[in-house]
Amino acid sequence: MDRDQLTEHLKFAAELGVAGVSRDPAWRTRQGDTLVVPPAQGERIAEPSPARAASAVDPARDDAQALDGARGEPVTFSANAAEALAAVRADIGDCTRCKLHGQGRRQIVFGVGNPDADLMFVGEAPGADEDIQGIPFVGRAGQLLTKIIEAIDLKREDVYIANVIKCRPPGNRNPEPDEVETCEPFLFQQIDIIKPKVIVALGKFGAQTLLRTLDPISRLRGRVYNFRGAKLVPTFHPAYVLRNPSSKREVWEDMKLVRTLLSEK
Repeated sequence: MDRDQLTEHLKFAAELGVAGVSRDPAWRTRQGDTLVVPPAQGERIAEPSPARAASAVDPARDDAQALDGARGEPVTFSANAAEALAAVRADIGDCTRCKLHGQGRRQIVFGVGNPDADLMFVGEAPGADEDIQGIPFVGRAGQLLTKIIEAIDLKREDVYIANVIKCRPPGNRNPEPDEVETCEPFLFQQIDIIKPKVIVALGKFGAQTLLRTLDPISRLRGRVYNFRGAKLVPTFHPAYVLRNPSSKREVWEDMKLVRTLLSEK
């Protein structure tokens, strides 16, 4: 598609009100990323997460702006969420954008589940089992996550599951800041396409990364935050629960909160 064709394509899509998929930095932020409510009576309201720049994605931008600033590639417009997610996955390709591609990862672990899900889970990064199968949360922690989902009367195929990082870090170490900066725009695109009502941030790293905070997960959990148009609920990572069975009670309380949020109109 040449430049003139691209321009007409974008104008036509804008007239239809079709949303676009882009790696433009504008996709990284939305207004209102703040704490909503504390869960427990008598508990002080936590401070809002640090303010993030307000910006919007406008599919009616002129043709020059409609080109991806990072690599000069056109925005991809799709008719539904499944196609839009497929376009993001195609854009990632066999990614070599950060150093993880040369540190032993086998494949990209993009995400799995219902493209129109009301509930989305976001973890840290793939582990060994995920790196082999190319699907997030398929090991022991994934089996526990499936049970957690079923405990609120949903099935795994009803939700969407992804990670902040799409490649396994060596030795399952925490992702490093440059890796997060490179990869998290793809997660933000997934969230903006799926438009879940509720996002569950699994574990310390996932919650801290999304909320731009260094607060421990014990302080973050049990609260509800606004995040990219969804309600975000941090909770313990299933792998932590496997190591610390006593935390099951807190996770169950968090999931009851999730169930309540999903039931709200």
